[in-house]
Amino acid sequence: MSHYEAPIRKPLVTGDKSYHDVTVDIARPIEGRANKLWWIVFSIALFAFLWGLGCIIYTISTGIGVWGLNNTIEWAWDITNFVWWVGIGHAGTLISAVLLLFRQRWRMAVNRSAEAMTIFAVVQAGLFPIIHMGRPWLAYWVLPIPNQFGSLWVNFNSPLLWDVFAISTYLSVSLVFWYTGLLPDFAMIRDRAKLPFQKKIYGILSFGWSGRMKDWQRFEEVSLVLAGLATPLVLSVHTIVSFDFATSVVPGWHSTIFPPYFVAGAIFSGFAMVQTLLIIMRKVSNLENYITIDHIELMNKVIIVTGGIVGTAYITEYFIAWYSGSAYEDYTYLSFGAATGPYWWAFWALIICNMIVPLSLWWKKMRRNIMWTFIVSIVINIGMWFERFDIIVLCLSKGRTPSTWAMFSPTFVDVGIFIGTIGFFFVLFLLYSRSFPVIAQAEVKSILKLSGDRYKAMRKAQGDDVQLYELPKQQPLPNFEKLIEEQESQEEVTEESGNLAEKLILNIGKASKDVADDLKRLSGIGPALEEKLNQVGVYTYNQISNMTEKEFGILDELIQKFPKSKTKFWAGEANLLNKK
Repeated sequence: MSHYEAPIRKPLVTGDKSYHDVTVDIARPIEGRANKLWWIVFSIALFAFLWGLGCIIYTISTGIGVWGLNNTIEWAWDITNFVWWVGIGHAGTLISAVLLLFRQRWRMAVNRSAEAMTIFAVVQAGLFPIIHMGRPWLAYWVLPIPNQFGSLWVNFNSPLLWDVFAISTYLSVSLVFWYTGLLPDFAMIRDRAKLPFQKKIYGILSFGWSGRMKDWQRFEEVSLVLAGLATPLVLSVHTIVSFDFATSVVPGWHSTIFPPYFVAGAIFSGFAMVQTLLIIMRKVSNLENYITIDHIELMNKVIIVTGGIVGTAYITEYFIAWYSGSAYEDYTYLSFGAATGPYWWAFWALIICNMIVPLSLWWKKMRRNIMWTFIVSIVINIGMWFERFDIIVLCLSKGRTPSTWAMFSPTFVDVGIFIGTIGFFFVLFLLYSRSFPVIAQAEVKSILKLSGDRYKAMRKAQGDDVQLYELPKQQPLPNFEKLIEEQESQEEVTEESGNLAEKLILNIGKASKDVADDLKRLSGIGPALEEKLNQVGVYTYNQISNMTEKEFGILDELIQKFPKSKTKFWAGEANLLNKK
């Protein structure tokens, strides 16, 4: 009963997968060649990144004046994008850390992509303040360190400095949390690697992981500690980002609701981006059996909850702007003036994308529709971008003195840099998917007997007490008299070996030396073992791919010093080589 799960729960791993299947499927994107769909997505992302890189070079070489900033609206586009990217980066670590602390099994398929999304999103967020400095080579001035000009000390009263410490701390903890979870998977790729260079690289990355009980104990302890550290950081980092606005006296910014409102909005947009990435990755990397429609539905339920919190905050902000009776509040980002003024299109884009469209997810049919979920996830992120745009541009465009009123229009450089960061984000994520396992295979295996399609079907057919694996047979004591008889009757032994060889060929198919494959490409097979396999009639990958434990047992009896412990990957490897 240790592997009991209620029958009403749908399997989290579909496709009748075994433990070996999980390893092969997750390692395939790294060991094999990228498919056509991966190259199409990567080419689009690379083009966007190169366009943005060109705009960044043009900005630095010419000056910040190429942006659409003016004396009234000085933050505008770049800080909008900064807050947007920071928000996206929040959900990744939150998904992994909180669901780990609450022992949610559906975390296993989504946590790795979510953690990687955090790292890459925070990298994009950090680019904007550095570029906005105008002299990015002096970016180290934001750190409290001595320099060649004397003792330069930063202003600790500035919320912008708080961002530096909050985001760098969040990035550090998230990076360690992500890398720690990758150690068992690095070891898996190391053990399967064929090329010495590849084996060396993954050997270094795996930090000598051996899979001992002590390794797993330390892994569990460190993961729980890091999850406990990361969870409050998720709340604190975007709270500090909200202080950039809340500590000012600008109408619409000076609000006590901003910290929880910003945190909820960050989680809302972050979960939407995770949905976008998961739907892309499950298709590009052929992981539909591990990132199932049930995972997508569970993520949609979280989006409904966080979207409800954000919608409540919108209504509160709109009510306060009206109830205050202040003329200055009439042109804040959520007010009657914003809804009917010159930026009405941005206001209604915010309302439609973040409040109206996500309501469709209340219907189960829509929650389980992959294409609609993909569209909704993109729409939500568009809406969250407009939210940050409205907060900054609308509130600054109508200040306390009419002489400062101004409109903001982005230039092609503003747009190019933003699109470039989106391209850079997807370039990093796609390269990551070709270098690192995008699903934690060891963790998926830990729930396979509990929530795998194959094992749930076995329990449904045979009851909850069905034996899901074969117990090791107890070896009898050697019969010395029988051993003496076997040594004395060598002819009978030879005849038995001949029968075993015939039985082996009957099970796996007959092949001749004329169609022999290079069996040395399989792990653990050298020239001597290949010759012995040929002697008993095994020549091709197709024969080995048809072998089961029974056939490997026959080989163990036929061949002296047969490395049976190394045969667990032969069938899968032979199947892959046979397809090539």
